[in-house]
Amino acid sequence: MSLNDQWMQRDLNVLWHPCTQMKDHESLPIVPIRRAEGIWLEDFDGNRYLDAVSSWWTNIFGHCNPRINERIKQQLDQLEHVMLAGFSHAPVIELSERLVAMTPAGLDRVFYADNGSSGIEVALKMSHHYWLNHDQPHKKRFATITNGYHGETLATLAVGDVALYTETYKALLMDCIKVPSPDCYHRPEGVSWEAHSRLMFEHMRQTLEQHHHELSAVILEPLVQGAGGMRMYHPVYLTLLREACDHYGVHLILDEIAMGFGRTGTMFACEQAHITPDFIVLSKALTGGYLPMAAILTTDQVYQAFYAEYDTMRAFLHSHTYTGNPLACAAALATLDIFAEDNVIEKNKVLAQHMADATAHLHEHPHVAEVRQTGMILAIEMVKDKATKEPFAWQERRGLKVYEYAMSQGALLRPLGNVVYFIPPYVITPEQIHWLAEVATTGIDIATRD
Repeated sequence: MSLNDQWMQRDLNVLWHPCTQMKDHESLPIVPIRRAEGIWLEDFDGNRYLDAVSSWWTNIFGHCNPRINERIKQQLDQLEHVMLAGFSHAPVIELSERLVAMTPAGLDRVFYADNGSSGIEVALKMSHHYWLNHDQPHKKRFATITNGYHGETLATLAVGDVALYTETYKALLMDCIKVPSPDCYHRPEGVSWEAHSRLMFEHMRQTLEQHHHELSAVILEPLVQGAGGMRMYHPVYLTLLREACDHYGVHLILDEIAMGFGRTGTMFACEQAHITPDFIVLSKALTGGYLPMAAILTTDQVYQAFYAEYDTMRAFLHSHTYTGNPLACAAALATLDIFAEDNVIEKNKVLAQHMADATAHLHEHPHVAEVRQTGMILAIEMVKDKATKEPFAWQERRGLKVYEYAMSQGALLRPLGNVVYFIPPYVITPEQIHWLAEVATTGIDIATRD
């Protein structure tokens, strides 16, 4: 029995994996990873896999990055943890100052949580509580767009729109208003992304007009709906939404957990719409994929709604044991240093063009309906019928066939249903991008062959 097999068996004896039907692993091997460096993962048998999805969209500067490693090691010898209630420390103060400086103007206060889902929970609670503190308890509902994903805690599931989740846990979820997504995949032939996004905004405008008296906030992922299949839309939708939220007195919450830190071509996706939300939620790449952390930034106006004498009982009610953990802050600071020192955003433009060039031939593939891209995110939509965009039945698990082939070639591609996507670390080379495209092409050929 190989070392991989030994570790896999020990795993199966005790572990329950996320987003996984464990019975699959009666035939689909679990891959135990022994070490990682740069863009490569290595298993116990010495096989290497190019991490084309940045380990769930987090590891932007490669595994075991020496600069991040060193910053964490230095912090470990000084302070590993202290509670953030009534106490503070240098890394969390410095990180907060830098986040305020680099995010859109007006986001002047930082609250920390332990992960993306928790960060969304904070923003939802903070918005709701703001209106309570302003004697408007009727403003307690949330609006969002269809096909969105914001996490898997109860409140985040409620504002998401993944049918499998929402139907399973329906009895536990609050009632939210779901507005048709501006997703440009479904635009009529000949219609531009901008025109379609403008047209679809009318649904949101009508929702705000009819329900603003009971709405606390609108929440959505800017530009790209990640777990919903990397569906994309034009920045003009965000511009119009900001204007409408201001007009109707409704908060705007932007979930930049996956899209922040350079992934869409700008440091934050909302920059492309030239707006400042009332809340922005950051996580994943914040610490370079090293340690769990989320940052929720909001305005001084929101902060002041909670700033009062103790006996008013207006303080915000949320905490995590590991909030603002110094080691996570150290990883985040090292990550921001790399952005500041290495001209990452500009270099990514070159890599993004290589991604486009390497996959251009797939536009003509008989079972590819669309190859779409926003910055360092590229998605390939496999379909049964190219002309009508009729999808393959989800039961056929075509994406799994791509995954299995890619793994056999040494590439980690983890499709979302029938959508094959690249969200690689920013340290990937042009040569690796073109090789990855070759692997994906063959995988798609195999997966769509009847």
